[in-house]
Amino acid sequence: MAIIFIDNKAYEVPPGRNMLETCLTLGFDLPYFCWHPALGSVGACRQCAVKVYKDADDKKGRLIMSCMEPVTDKQRISIVDPEAKEFREHVIEWLMTNHPHDCAVCDEGGSCHLQDMTVMTGHNYRRFQYKKRTHQNQYLGPFVNHEMNRCIQCYRCVRFYKDTAGGKDLDVFASRGNVYFGRSEEGVLENEFSGNLTEVCPTGVFTDKTLKEHYTRKWDLTMAPSVCHHCSLGCNTIAGERYGELRVIMNRYHGEVNGYFICDRGRYGYQHVTAPDRIRKAQVGDKETDRHHALNEIARVYGPGNKVIGIGSPRASLQSNFALKTLVGKDNFYHGVSDEEHRLTEFAIRILKDGSVEAATIKDVEHADAVLVLGEDLTNTAPRMALAVRQAGKQSFLPSINKIGVPSWNDAAVREVIQDKTGAIFIATLEPTKLDDAASDVYRGAPDDLGRFGQAIAHLMEEAIPEVSGLTAETRDIVERIAVALLRADRPVIISGTSLANQSVMKAAANIAWALHKKNSHARLAFTFSECNSMGLALMGGRRLDAAFDAVRNGHADTVIIMENDLYRHSRKELADKILSQCKNVIVFDCLPNGTTQKASIVVPAGTFAESDGTMVNNEGRAQRFFQVFEPANDIQESWRSILNIGDLVSHPRLMKWKNFEELTKALAEEEPLLSGVDKVSPPADFRVAGQRIPREPHRYSGRTAMQANINVSEPKPPEDNDSGMSYTMEGYRGIPPSSMIPFFWSPGWNSVQSVNKYQQEVGGPLSGGDPGLRLIHCTNDSPKFFTDIPEQFKPMDGRLWLLPSHHIFGSDELSARSAVLQERIPKAYLIISEASRVEMGIHEGEELSFEVAGRTYSLPLKFSATLPKGVAVMPMGIDGIPYVDLPSWALVKEHHMAEVVTVDVNAKKNQ
Repeated sequence: MAIIFIDNKAYEVPPGRNMLETCLTLGFDLPYFCWHPALGSVGACRQCAVKVYKDADDKKGRLIMSCMEPVTDKQRISIVDPEAKEFREHVIEWLMTNHPHDCAVCDEGGSCHLQDMTVMTGHNYRRFQYKKRTHQNQYLGPFVNHEMNRCIQCYRCVRFYKDTAGGKDLDVFASRGNVYFGRSEEGVLENEFSGNLTEVCPTGVFTDKTLKEHYTRKWDLTMAPSVCHHCSLGCNTIAGERYGELRVIMNRYHGEVNGYFICDRGRYGYQHVTAPDRIRKAQVGDKETDRHHALNEIARVYGPGNKVIGIGSPRASLQSNFALKTLVGKDNFYHGVSDEEHRLTEFAIRILKDGSVEAATIKDVEHADAVLVLGEDLTNTAPRMALAVRQAGKQSFLPSINKIGVPSWNDAAVREVIQDKTGAIFIATLEPTKLDDAASDVYRGAPDDLGRFGQAIAHLMEEAIPEVSGLTAETRDIVERIAVALLRADRPVIISGTSLANQSVMKAAANIAWALHKKNSHARLAFTFSECNSMGLALMGGRRLDAAFDAVRNGHADTVIIMENDLYRHSRKELADKILSQCKNVIVFDCLPNGTTQKASIVVPAGTFAESDGTMVNNEGRAQRFFQVFEPANDIQESWRSILNIGDLVSHPRLMKWKNFEELTKALAEEEPLLSGVDKVSPPADFRVAGQRIPREPHRYSGRTAMQANINVSEPKPPEDNDSGMSYTMEGYRGIPPSSMIPFFWSPGWNSVQSVNKYQQEVGGPLSGGDPGLRLIHCTNDSPKFFTDIPEQFKPMDGRLWLLPSHHIFGSDELSARSAVLQERIPKAYLIISEASRVEMGIHEGEELSFEVAGRTYSLPLKFSATLPKGVAVMPMGIDGIPYVDLPSWALVKEHHMAEVVTVDVNAKKNQ
C-alpha cells in the first residue's frame, strides 16, 4: 500500500491506480467527464485537474490531470488549491460555450452529469454572448435519440461503442474546431449495446427514445431493483414506473455480473409489460370475469373427481414454480420444457457441481487472459457475456504493456500498443459470429465436429482423454495453438452452452476446463442456457414434459395447470393441440396471450417482473431477487400469490400456512435441497434501518398529491409492501441500503448514474456490503472423471439436411419479442444452407425450400452460407412464422420454388 497526502491529510491507498479513481474511492468530489471506470483514462476533457507537489516543502506545485496521474508513495496533491479550482472552473466554462441552455426541456435534466459537474466546479454564470455552434441531429434507430448540440466532446460515446462494444457504425468526425459524433449517414445503430450510450454520455446527446415517448423526469419515477428476464445471465436492472405504467429500464451495477452495461434486449425488451394485448382480466370459458371468480372456479375444478397436474416454466420465478409444485404435489409437477432442453440443463448443473472448476462470472470472463468459446453465438444467446469476451481481448497484452511502464487504466496508450492485434480469444462455432473480429483463431464445424475439436484440445492437456483421429493438418495447428495459449494463461475461461442442443460440445468444454484446473486453479467454466430461470427450474426438479402428455393421453390426468408457459414453444403444435384438447380443464396463468392461453378454459392474469416479487437463478447458479416496482391494476397479481389464494379456497394444509412472499420463500429453501439458502438472498420483510423502510421514490419525487386529482381530490393512501422492507413512497432511509435493495443511485451533488461510485467499496469494485445474490452451486470434486467418448465425425445424408437451431438477440426470446420497439429489429423467418448444398440441389437465389420434420412440412425462404458444413441447415428459434421443431433433427428435403418477394421500407419508422 502507498501513503498519499491529499490537502495535507494522509491516506493509505493501493499504488498504481490513477489519482482520480483513488480520490473518488476515498469519497472526494472531483469533477470529470471523459474518464469512466469501465473505459479508463484518455485525458480528453481536462476537467479533473489537481495540484501536485514535489514534497512537503513545495508550496507552488503544478497542475496535472488526475485521471492521467498514477498513485505513488509519499505523493502530495491538493484538490482545493485555488489555482486548481479556478482551472476546473475555466474548463467547464469552455466546454459550456456551445452547450444550449435547455435543461428545462432536456431529457437528462435533473439526472445529468454535466449539471452535477457544473455545480461542483462553481460555474454559475455564462459569459459567452455569441452565436452558438449548431449541428444537425441524426436518426439512429428506434432505441437512441440524438441531440448533437449538447455535446461537450468527452469522447465517451465512441470509446464505448467502438473500442469496448466493437461497433463499427458510430464515429467521431472533425474539421478544425467542429467535432461531430454520429454515423457517416443516419440509420439504425447496429451494435447490440447501443442503449448504453444513454448512460455513458454525461450530457443529453444520447437519450432513451422509448422513455421520450412518455417522458418522466427520473426523480418522478417509482423505482425498484430488478433482474433482467430475457436471457440466463441475470443482469441487474432498475425498473422505473410512473402513473401505473413501466417507463424505463436502466442498468443496476453489479460487480460480478453486468457491471456498468446491459444489452439492448435487456434495456428495451420491457414493453411487453405495457403491450396492448396484455391479459388484464381473468377469463372463464369465453367470458371475461374478475380474478376472484376465476380462482373460485379453479378451486372447484381442483376438488375430488379431477386428476390435476401442474406444468412449470423456466421464465417463472422459483416461488411461482414451487407454489404450483406444492399445490399439485411433487409427483404431479412437470418442468415444462422440452426433454432435450431439460436434459442439457441438468447435465450442465452436474458438470458444475461434480467437477473441479467453479462457474465463471461475467467479471471472470472480462479479466480472463485466454478465452475459448465452444459452440455458442454469445452475442445472440448471452449478449452481456459477449461484451465481456471483447474486454478479455486486451488482458493477455497487459503483462508486456506494464513492463514498458504503461498502466492498464491508460486506455489510449494501451490501445496504441495493442493496435490491431487480437488477444487470446478463440471461437469455435457452427456459423460466423459478431465476436469473430476479436478472435485470434476461429473454427467452424457441425456440433459433433465442434465436440471433436474440443476433445482434441483437451487431449493435448490430459493424456486420459483419448486422441481424436481424422483431423486435418490445419485443424491440428489451430488445436495446438489454442491448447498452448490456454495452458500459458493465468486466468483461462471456457464458455459453452445449450444452444446447439449437443452434449458432446458441453463434454468437451468440461474436459478442457478440468484438464486446465489440474495445472491452474484459476481456470473457470461458463455455461449459458435458454431462459432466465432455466437453472432454477432444473434445480427444483420435476418430471418430463413428455410424461405430462403421457399422463393426459393415458387418462391419468384430465386437468392441467400451466404456469407462465406457452407449450407451443416447447413442443410440436400437433402434440400440444392433441393433449390440450383431451384435457377437461386447461388452467393457464400468464401475462400475454399465446397459443396455450387460446386453448385454456380458465385464464388468470399473471404479473410480469415489474409487478411481482420473485427469485431466479442465473447461469452461474447465483440466486437473485427482483422486487415489485408497482402494484398492478385490474386483476393482475403474482402467479405464486394466486396459487396461495387457491390454497386458502381449497384448505390446502401447506399452502394455507404461507401468507406472504417471505413465508413461501422460507418453505422453498427448507424443502428444496438444491435451493437451500434462497431465503437469505435479500433482507427479510421486517428489515428496517433506524426504523425506516427503503423508499422506492427519490426525495425529489413530485406529483404524489395530484396524480389522481382528476378522480378524487383526496389522494389514496400509498400501498403498503408486506413482502419486503421497501416502501412505495419517498419517505424512508436516505443512506445506502443493502446492495440487493438499491432502487436507484443518488448522492448529494451526484444526481446522474455516475453516483454509483458512492455505493461501491472502491470505484469499479463490489457494492458496499458485497454484490447481490447467493451462489448456490460450487464445484465439489478435485478429480472428476473425464468424458472419454469421442463423437463421430459429421457425415451428410443424401436428400436430407441436419437441421440445427440458430438464435437472435432480437426475436428468439419470448417476452422481449413482444416489445414494440424491438420488433423493427426482429428478422423474418429463414433457412440457411451451405453453398455446397445449394449447388448440389440446384437451388438459385430467391427460392424457398420445403422440407419435412417429424411428419410436418415447412417452407422457408433460403439464405446461403459459405462456411456452413455441407448437409447442415440452420433455422431460427422463436421467430414468428416458425412453429416449434424438435432440434436437432434430420429434415427430408421435398422441393424448392421461387419465394414471394417482400419489400420492406427501412425508412418507414424514421418518418413516423
